[in-house]
Amino acid sequence: MQDLPESVEIIDVVADFIRTKLLPQLEGHSAFHAMVAANALDIVKRELKIAPQENQAEHGRLVSLLSSEGSLEDLNRTLCEKIASGELTLETNGLKEHLWSTTLAKLSIDQPKYSAYRKSLGV
Repeated sequence: MQDLPESVEIIDVVADFIRTKLLPQLEGHSAFHAMVAANALDIVKRELKIAPQENQAEHGRLVSLLSSEGSLEDLNRTLCEKIASGELTLETNGLKEHLWSTTLAKLSIDQPKYSAYRKSLGV
């Protein structure tokens, strides 16, 4: 068991340090790279918090959709193969909903401020 602080808290502190202490001292490419680093830490933080639950939900949807068991990676590979072959289409019961839910979950980690994502949530 890990003692405090947790990984997410450490990531928050480092990202905040980059934005508030380091970034104001930098210019040009160095400032840009520092901002990219802080943004990357934000993505990692969201992935640590959100991905386990979303991956479990995605796995459950895939098991139901494909009537098959396997790892998330294997089920996604099978899904892609069935879509590519035409065996599954957007008319397939549950496929469109699965793709939409999976896309929203990925956006919640990678681009939570994306306007179309926020609009889809009614925010």
